[in-house]
Amino acid sequence: MIKNYFKIAWRGLLKNKGYSVINIGGLAIGMACFLMIALFINNELSYDTYHKKGDNIYRIVHHSGSEEVEDKWIWGNAPVGPALKADFSEVAEMVQFSGRSDVLLEYNNNSFQESNCFYVDATVFDVFSWPLISGNPNTALEAPYSIVLTESMAKKYFGNEDPMGKTLDGAGGRANDGIYTVTGVMKDVPSNSHFTFDFLMSMSSFYQTRPSIFEMWGYVDFYTYFLVNNNFDVKDFQSKMPSFLDKRLSEEDKKYYYNLSFEPLKDAYLNSKASRQPGITGSSSNIYIFAIIGLFILIIASINFMNLATARSMERAKEVGVRKAIGADKKGLIYQFLGESLIMVLVAAVIGLMIVSVCLPWMGAITGKEFVMKDIFNTYMLLLYFGTALITGLLAGSYPAFVLSSFKPVSVLKGLVSSSQQGISLRKGLVVFQFSLSIALIASTVIVYFQLGYMLDKNLGFDREQQLVIDFNYDSDVRENLETIKNEFLTLPEVSSISASRTVPGAHFPAAGTNIESMEGEMINYDPFLYEIDVDFIPHYKLEMVAGRPYSRDFPVDTISSMVINESAVKEFGYADAETILGKKFEQWGKEGTIIGVVKDFNYLSLHEKVAPLTLRYEPNSSKFLSLRIKSDNLTASIGKIKDKWTELAPHRPFLYSFLDDSFNQQYKADFRFKELFTLFSFLAILIACLGLFGLATYSAMLRTKEIGIRKVLGAEVSSIVALLSKDFIRLVLISIVIATPFAWYAMYEWLNIYAYKIDISWWVFALSGTMALSIAILTVSYHAIKSAKANPIKSLRTE
Repeated sequence: MIKNYFKIAWRGLLKNKGYSVINIGGLAIGMACFLMIALFINNELSYDTYHKKGDNIYRIVHHSGSEEVEDKWIWGNAPVGPALKADFSEVAEMVQFSGRSDVLLEYNNNSFQESNCFYVDATVFDVFSWPLISGNPNTALEAPYSIVLTESMAKKYFGNEDPMGKTLDGAGGRANDGIYTVTGVMKDVPSNSHFTFDFLMSMSSFYQTRPSIFEMWGYVDFYTYFLVNNNFDVKDFQSKMPSFLDKRLSEEDKKYYYNLSFEPLKDAYLNSKASRQPGITGSSSNIYIFAIIGLFILIIASINFMNLATARSMERAKEVGVRKAIGADKKGLIYQFLGESLIMVLVAAVIGLMIVSVCLPWMGAITGKEFVMKDIFNTYMLLLYFGTALITGLLAGSYPAFVLSSFKPVSVLKGLVSSSQQGISLRKGLVVFQFSLSIALIASTVIVYFQLGYMLDKNLGFDREQQLVIDFNYDSDVRENLETIKNEFLTLPEVSSISASRTVPGAHFPAAGTNIESMEGEMINYDPFLYEIDVDFIPHYKLEMVAGRPYSRDFPVDTISSMVINESAVKEFGYADAETILGKKFEQWGKEGTIIGVVKDFNYLSLHEKVAPLTLRYEPNSSKFLSLRIKSDNLTASIGKIKDKWTELAPHRPFLYSFLDDSFNQQYKADFRFKELFTLFSFLAILIACLGLFGLATYSAMLRTKEIGIRKVLGAEVSSIVALLSKDFIRLVLISIVIATPFAWYAMYEWLNIYAYKIDISWWVFALSGTMALSIAILTVSYHAIKSAKANPIKSLRTE
């Protein structure tokens, strides 16, 4: 009997090739989308799970600002880690990383500026599961000027040579000058890590030249992780912090708000709300969004299957009647039709698996992740995939199976069975449901496009066009000759303006403990962000002054006792008007003086965040970057001339450059990947919905073939027949528009809240989405309507 069911199912597929292609094709695309989204989500959820002690690893979150308005940073001070280790038995081990460092390393007369380096405690391999290929994990990072390379970096510098014991010259920059000895080689850090690196250097190297900062609770430059015992209770531990800080902080430090909280490693990538992360972070909301889209696509594909199966039930009525007449029972028929459904879903699932296998490299390119075949063919993923296919087949095939098996053989064989009103209503309801989802996805895609376009086009308050930025990594020789180097670049006709600074918009910058004179004359402490700039920075970037003046060569006092701030800092410091803060005193990192100017707020942070208080301090000797405004249509030639000039002026430094607009927009890389993925899966969902509508339109036209023939014989126009066949579907799409609009508006309103600067959701977005959906539906249905209307009526009536 089972063999017979397979034969009938196979013959049915071959007999109705169009129906089979639409149904299996839609299911295959739906299953493929589901699997690709599952792979993406599984990768996002896998971050940092490879650490053997991962469940027992936490990191410190530093709180500053005030109890009412807290700033939460992962980046913090050095003494807190050793103090926690000393005071609490719950802390089994502690490891600290310095902030990410740029290091110029030389070997065999080849120099490379490496930007993915950390100074780290020797305990790093006791906490994290980063296996060494060579070297002793217990001692590899103990001695000053020892360095551990990843496998790829060892290959880059030493080729096939054994790197152990060889030396790399740390030739300057923020890194401590010195000769680093290779004491270990480790496997490359897995890509599913919340931060990655190419080199680890011993923290004792950092300590050599700046030991004082390791005792300063107010100095920020470290990430602190610790390993806890199995009985660790984070809430109980948290409750002990007030007394711990009261004991450890000095009376001076207690004047400023400071608190601690603790974040498990498993939350570092997806669920951390703190800023100043050591690496990339993901978005748990995006996971939910893609999970919902994957579910939507699967539902739409299942709806197509159910719709087409119930619509075709009349064709199989006589088969059911004959089977029942010769003894088939209802249960057997249900098993038969469910079996046929499962066969179709299984075929679709296999095709979907083939689609994903072919598209894997392309998907990796879009997401920026590495996917390999073993990601698909692991037990967990295959069970999820085929388990979902089984459930989909049972659910999608259940209604048709129960409807067909309920036909009465006498009525069927007399030709008295027709589509029930209940079945017609169900099909209409399912069409409305799937097009509601499709319209919501169209509207959401439009909003995503406009929001990301807004981010690129928004006036950020500074000039970012044609800005070439040279990174010389704090090189002392360059800093000592900054004015000479700047003047030499200005001799090039391609360079219209130049400035030096410690940071540029979109790059890393510090915060600075700063005392500001209040309206009452009291010095109040704040922690604004800090830009250290030269005298040309403000005019070079075309920052607008709203009060006072910028730094000027006409005022020598500016070099030692002046400060410029932004509008947000004015408000943060308690002043309602920019003019009233001019002349007020400040104290910041050993410098004292008065505020001479206020610049208009500019978006030096990404548009995910509001403009924060900023101080712009005259400190050219802290510079790391040169910014050059280029005036040339031939950028390639201009870059070549600038490179030649740089080689002449700083032959010991590599020419490392970027364009500011490109580097600034790197902050939105994750947003644009989200846009590409969202658009892709939305398009596929709409395509699947259209396949279902196409199939229903085909079947609807087939059922009314004789009716159309009679109407044509009686003089009906093609247009009236097209309208007759299309109006029911158009009505359903219009209902879908009404249902989808509030749902899509709410969903996208919530999504836009992740941006501090965002577009307004306009009514025309939903009108456009509805019009697009309506146009797609009309085009889909009209094809068969016109084909049926133009058919020769004699062919459809000759059997009557």
